[in-house]
Amino acid sequence: MLVSERIGQFFFESDGGRDRLEYTEYGSGDQWVVLLHGLLMPRRMQQPLARAMAAQGLHVVTLDLLGHGRSDQPADPLVYSMTAFGRQVVALLDHLGAEQAVIGGTSLGANVSLEVAVIAPERVKGLIVEMPVLNNALVAGILAFVPIMLAARYLPFTANSLQKLSRSVPRGIVPFWAGVGLDTVDHRADSIASVLHGVIFGRLAPSSRLRRQIQAHALVVGHPIDPIHPFVDADMLAAELPHVRFERASSILEWRFRPERLTEAASDFALDCWAASTTPKAARTRKR
Repeated sequence: MLVSERIGQFFFESDGGRDRLEYTEYGSGDQWVVLLHGLLMPRRMQQPLARAMAAQGLHVVTLDLLGHGRSDQPADPLVYSMTAFGRQVVALLDHLGAEQAVIGGTSLGANVSLEVAVIAPERVKGLIVEMPVLNNALVAGILAFVPIMLAARYLPFTANSLQKLSRSVPRGIVPFWAGVGLDTVDHRADSIASVLHGVIFGRLAPSSRLRRQIQAHALVVGHPIDPIHPFVDADMLAAELPHVRFERASSILEWRFRPERLTEAASDFALDCWAASTTPKAARTRKR
């Protein structure tokens, strides 16, 4: 089933100034879903899932958080944090005129979804949390991303050369996930260093105490054999949340290359969240 796709933008006001954020809408209607990407990855990584969910009648939006994809990429680590990312999602809902949405994401996007559920619980219809990065991922995350941050900061030619190489390859001639990989390295060195500095040295996720207070229904997806997204973190989160469904993926690759089972689970979950609606709230006026 073909669905409409529209690219939009809005401006997010923060202490660091006024930054442009870009998003893509799939489908239409009032059953909103917002999908968020992984660290340094573009919103396009969620395109297959967004299209599949929109084909089920959901109104799906994928967002490039600040510092990612086609959104602005300021070279200031102070503008990057989980709380700031969460506020950007709330600002997106305001811009769209969406009173509530199912909020979901992968890795960084999973943690940002939890942040939205803490800072604006009234806006969250449900949560789709794939590969959360919590307590048990800290050491592996530092080992993986601190060297990248240091290289981007002190050897900027490395990241800048990768960016030039990435931009020389037309996305239409490479497989989808290869294109996503090329988009992931399409960052300036100062932007990469700033994003990683803000994420690594800020609050990684809401505390266990705050997570236990989340009342939104959640679908949690965990993967085995993944040190940066250890299964134990997903399992721990599932035990903390009061209303949860849990899906164990066969590997980190299942939802990328054999997505049917998990895509069906996510679509059914989002539809169930909206089917459980009580009296609808008045929609906000959409900002143009």
